[in-house]
Amino acid sequence: MIKLHSGFTLLLQQYKALFWKNFSLSWRNKRATFIQLFTSFFFVFLIFCTEKAIKARYSYSTYHRTLTDPRPLVSPLIPPCEDKFYVKLPCLDFAWSGNGSARIQRIVGAIMANNPGRPIPSSKVKSFRSAAEVDEWLLDNPMHTPGALHFAEINATVISYGIQTNSTPVQKRGNYEDPTLKFQIPLQIAAEREIARSLIGGINVFSILFSVPDFSWVVSLKEFAHPEVETLYAMSTVGPPFFVATAMFGFVIQMSSLVVEKELKLRQAMTMMGLYDSAYWLSWLTWEGILTFLSSLLIVLFGTIFRFDFFLNNSLAVVFLVFFLFQLNMLGFAFMLSAFISKSSSSSNIAIKFPYSKTFPKLYQIVWSLFPPNLFTKALWLLADATSTPQDIGISWSRQGECAPNDNECVITISDVHQWFAATFILWLALAIYFDNAIPNVSGVRKSVFYFLEPQYWTGRASNKQEDALPSEEQIPPDDEDVLEEENIIKQQINKRMKDPRIAVQIRGLVKTYPGSTNIGSFKRKRIPPYHALKGLWVNFARDQLFCLLGTSGAGKTSVIKCLTGITPITGGDALVYGNSIQSSFGMSRIRKLVGVCPQFDILWDALSGQEHIHLFASIKGLPQASIQSVTQNSLEEVRLTEAAKVRAGSYSGGMRRRLSIAIALIGDPKLVILDEPVCISEKTPFHHKCFIYLIRKFSDLHYDLQTTGVDPITRRHLWDIIQNAKKGRAIVLTTHSMEEADILSDRIGIMANGKLRCIGSSARLKSRFGTGFMAHVNFNGSFHGQTPPDGDVVDAIHHHEAVKQFFEIHLDVLPKEENNSSLTFAIPRNREVLFPDCFAELQDRQVEFGIADIQIGFTSLEEVFLSIARQAELETAIAEGRLVTFTLKCGLSVEIPVGAKFVGIPGTESAQNRRGIMVEVHWKQDDFGALCISGISAEIPIPPNVESMVSLASSSGRNFLDGTGVVRGVVIDPNQIIR
Repeated sequence: MIKLHSGFTLLLQQYKALFWKNFSLSWRNKRATFIQLFTSFFFVFLIFCTEKAIKARYSYSTYHRTLTDPRPLVSPLIPPCEDKFYVKLPCLDFAWSGNGSARIQRIVGAIMANNPGRPIPSSKVKSFRSAAEVDEWLLDNPMHTPGALHFAEINATVISYGIQTNSTPVQKRGNYEDPTLKFQIPLQIAAEREIARSLIGGINVFSILFSVPDFSWVVSLKEFAHPEVETLYAMSTVGPPFFVATAMFGFVIQMSSLVVEKELKLRQAMTMMGLYDSAYWLSWLTWEGILTFLSSLLIVLFGTIFRFDFFLNNSLAVVFLVFFLFQLNMLGFAFMLSAFISKSSSSSNIAIKFPYSKTFPKLYQIVWSLFPPNLFTKALWLLADATSTPQDIGISWSRQGECAPNDNECVITISDVHQWFAATFILWLALAIYFDNAIPNVSGVRKSVFYFLEPQYWTGRASNKQEDALPSEEQIPPDDEDVLEEENIIKQQINKRMKDPRIAVQIRGLVKTYPGSTNIGSFKRKRIPPYHALKGLWVNFARDQLFCLLGTSGAGKTSVIKCLTGITPITGGDALVYGNSIQSSFGMSRIRKLVGVCPQFDILWDALSGQEHIHLFASIKGLPQASIQSVTQNSLEEVRLTEAAKVRAGSYSGGMRRRLSIAIALIGDPKLVILDEPVCISEKTPFHHKCFIYLIRKFSDLHYDLQTTGVDPITRRHLWDIIQNAKKGRAIVLTTHSMEEADILSDRIGIMANGKLRCIGSSARLKSRFGTGFMAHVNFNGSFHGQTPPDGDVVDAIHHHEAVKQFFEIHLDVLPKEENNSSLTFAIPRNREVLFPDCFAELQDRQVEFGIADIQIGFTSLEEVFLSIARQAELETAIAEGRLVTFTLKCGLSVEIPVGAKFVGIPGTESAQNRRGIMVEVHWKQDDFGALCISGISAEIPIPPNVESMVSLASSSGRNFLDGTGVVRGVVIDPNQIIR
């Protein structure tokens, strides 16, 4: 026997195995890991592009450049109207008024001819008599001209003019248009120049152009010299939200990883194998801490590569600590939130600087800072503002405790941010551990609210509380004599403090009740009553034996397993597993070292191989490191997965996954093995596994056991052999829906229904007590195996069949249940047992006469026993809850009956021939999910005379024949009244 590790050695071994598991999952999920590490490059690149776009937007302007010797703009020309940003075509370069004066016409003509570098054609100018006409035209033709000139000849020496332009600047594709500089000033300079020439040189155009050659009218525009002006800084505007988004990617992935293990019950499986919570959290903290460190380092590296002043002018150590501590803080925040979230979905927020201002109380700032992105955003603003211009000195390591440059209010410093992140990280981590233990999960509260105040939590020692007291709950005594005897034996052992070394598990009045709830929907308030999963279970599981728990879906089998493994808290009673109470947290920690569990649904990581699963769970169980490799090989060989050892579990078929789950359950030589439907059926395999396996078969060259999503017959038989061999030295608890499996494997069987044990005993004992009787199989000579026999042989075969049927009808009053050309099968009630010796002695004497090859007699099958008990229990519940199912007769009539009803009278079928009406026998079976369903109905037969009348039965049940929809409500007949 291998000695298992414990204490710190086991903690260290579990930590190493879980750390390797986290590394393997991250390595194989490269997309998520790449996003978590290199998202920063994408966002830093976006910031870089934003900054370049801002500079390109103002590249035409000298406002963002240092200007020491501005270049003059000499006599700017009147631009074409098409150069205006927003204009409607056809357009005019300008309009003018005052065309009643010949002198003004000549002045306008000179403006058009003398426009520098571009004479203006007459088609691009329009004249009017007055300014009012211009206004009227502009009103009818908006945006067809950038401006207008209005002239008035006062006298020979005085000419006045006015300019009409739109002075509103507009923007187009990042460029600004100033109408004053672009249109008004050129019109003004041209008008003044030509008016001056007209007044100096005479009244004809020739003199205006040529008689005053020395006249010069040169106007130059020159801006002031100025330094570079910084108004927009990309890191200050888009940097904070982008960096928050970068960190949030890691937060979302971290949260999803934690919740996925919780949602898929992977952590639950590890806990059942004895996983320490400290090892679990420490492994996640270490691995995610490494990823956080690398992510923060890459952010600083990429920011430096792109030459941002944010990274160059601030201390790199200060900047790195801000990013690293923030992401570490979010890691602790994710740990805490994972206790409240049961689905793998999360969201993130991008914060603003509110309320980091002196106008808000300090309490507001503290509360606001509890959400990490808020404080992180403030830190980014401080760092960005400290390097907003090239002249800013930034924040150095020695000055991180001082007010940041350009921070006028100085409410918080970078040093304060570092300290706050470190403190809140410890807070989130402590809350994560507390909530993980105290917050109710899907199964219930794991520990009390003040569990950390209990001495045994810190010392690891059990309390001195006596666990041998009888349950105080008032429980209804069982109806079955064997179940009552089992209960009395356990109570006697408790009262006398007897310790039977043969008993591995002793369940003492176990009670499990799931509390009710209230669902408030639209306009409705629905109260869901408490659900009693276990109603006082008393049973012993012996060593070196396999105890099989049978029951329909919802009978309480899985609840028993959850209570024994500590997955769900019990409501009442207790159970001892090798002397350890499941009510004690210390006892449960010892129980988990002794238990191996194969859960109902496979709890595996799709990205890990079978070999890695065995290695991981062997480490969690505490096997010595030197033996893990050999144990892994032997376990895989035992379940025939050696060839697929290095294949990922996501590629396994349903049968391969079940074999791997059984191998995991047997790791470490557990003294109690719990197998919850170990040989599952294909329909229970998740749909996405079926689809994946179909694609594997279609598109890959893998030749492992991928032909079926269930367990094939050969594998099933092999698994049964494994289970049989595993009984030596341990107790095995098996739940199954397969009666054949239960009959072959079990030493004792308990059938549960509605949370109670209905019967208990060996397979033979149950068949003897609850079977409908005996099965007689008569095989005839001369089986033709589907070939056409000679005519004479056909006549003989028919004669022999009829003779045997007549013999059984005369002697035992039974008809054949099954019939074919080579055999007859008869179901013989138990009350005919006294007739057996004489009947079968005579039948054996006439064996040659009847052409009989052999006669086989046995009990009815275990499945019939199970269905009989389950059907009766289901019927009681269905009548109380009003649950009905419908079947259809051959005549087309639909009949509603309670679930589990066997003999049903059909109302309205009374006639002269059948005054009492007709009835049918309903046959039941288990569906693929363990629930009862109708498998068929017998032929319609008259109701026997000893049965009460249909009317009295219906009135006693309080039911109408019709339910208002045209469906007949069947009447349940007591099977004891039916004489077979």
